[in-house]
Amino acid sequence: MGSRTLSIGASLDSPDAPFERNHTENVSMVSLKFHESNGVLDQGHQVSSPVRRDVVSRSLSAVKVHEKDEMDLESGKLEKDRDKTIRSNKIVKIQNQALLSGLAYCISSCSMILVNKFVLSSYDFNAGISLMLYQNFISVVIVSILSSLGLISTEPLTWRLIKVWLPVNVIFVGMLVTSMFSLKYINVAMVTVLKNVTNVITAVGEMYLFKKHHDSRVWTALFLMIISAVSGGITDLSFHAIGYAWQIINCFLTASYSLTLRRVMDTAKQVTKSGNLNEFSMVLLNNTLSLPLGILLIFVFREVDYLCTTPLLRMPDFWLVMTLSGFLGLAISFTSMWFLHQTGATTYSLVGSLNKIPLSVAGIVLFKVPTSLENSASIFFGLLAGVFFARAKMRERS
Repeated sequence: MGSRTLSIGASLDSPDAPFERNHTENVSMVSLKFHESNGVLDQGHQVSSPVRRDVVSRSLSAVKVHEKDEMDLESGKLEKDRDKTIRSNKIVKIQNQALLSGLAYCISSCSMILVNKFVLSSYDFNAGISLMLYQNFISVVIVSILSSLGLISTEPLTWRLIKVWLPVNVIFVGMLVTSMFSLKYINVAMVTVLKNVTNVITAVGEMYLFKKHHDSRVWTALFLMIISAVSGGITDLSFHAIGYAWQIINCFLTASYSLTLRRVMDTAKQVTKSGNLNEFSMVLLNNTLSLPLGILLIFVFREVDYLCTTPLLRMPDFWLVMTLSGFLGLAISFTSMWFLHQTGATTYSLVGSLNKIPLSVAGIVLFKVPTSLENSASIFFGLLAGVFFARAKMRERS
């Protein structure tokens, strides 16, 4: 800013010398013309008359006033241009941040679901808990490296914090595992529609646990979600009872996670050293605590025997896709926090609902899902109900 001020000052001061020369010449011409009209020539040694001094002083005053006005106008114009440029640059920067963070969030969330579906269905990988465990391990490693480099700040994991957070983490792991199981049997479009049931369960839980009342628009949107989920399941040509059962369990666990998280976060903040718990600390805490629980579930569901016999673990391209899914899982955490910080909860929820539309279309096209006109209409109806729900929540907050 200092260099910029200096350059402006230099440009304003540079015409001073020629301006002074023109100023002197104008005064001399006025004086000469005045004396010529009276038949008197001014000599270098002659004393000036009072009339001449008055004319000269008025000429000087007029020129100085003109000079001052020009400088004021020029400096004012420069100041306005500079303020306008700063404001326009600021607006462009904010808009670009919000747009970039929104695109990053949409791309990472869509890619994560599609890559998981590809691993579980196209590769026919029958170890969803192991996939979840590997993804969480990658998240722990990356967050720990960023924290050690000082790029992000995280809370140290103490026993008091672990005891408070453990119930939430059990629900978190169950939410991820059931999502893996359902995604293996159900197509992506129907998963996105059935996930709307989570909003219904969450709204009922808020009403009974937090005494929160919703307006008629919210309940109308929730009712439309239920209709779309039921009609979508009835018309689903690739209906799988086991997959639908896992997805219903997933909806209950996801709603329980969001409702329990609100209560536990306040208690968890009190047992941290800084008295605060940011998003990076929650990502590290959730994924770290999920590792021993995930290992236990691998033995319970006998995935160890499958991992020892499957030829997929000897394929480098399979490990590449698995690792990519781990990076995408962490990218969702970072981009969602970035997007939420740049915009707000209302815009975040609305974009999340709109994001399901291209995700559903991509899932049907990429995996060649058999569908009918009735099923496609149910899916589209459910997606619109999700958008309507997000807008109703926005109005309710306002």
